[in-house]
Amino acid sequence: MTKKGRLGGLLVNVGRAKTDLSKLLARVEAGETVEIARDGVPVARLTRIERATPGARFLAALGSLAGRISIADDFEFTDDELDDLLDEPA
Repeated sequence: MTKKGRLGGLLVNVGRAKTDLSKLLARVEAGETVEIARDGVPVARLTRIERATPGARFLAALGSLAGRISIADDFEFTDDELDDLLDEPA
């Protein structure tokens, strides 16, 4: 059984979903929503999962530590201090 689901996607019964799972997943990857039904009554929905981009969690937390972290005034080396460090033998 294939017909239009409540969200405008595809509605398929369990038997067809078992048989055509790979095809249904391809449609979901293309952006379509697939509802799986038992005896014509929707019981589950397949939807595409957006892949997280690198750094997405970091960017989402942007500013979340504002006011809770402080950096000392002498955190960075001066040019003279860097030169001294590079000139010293290892």
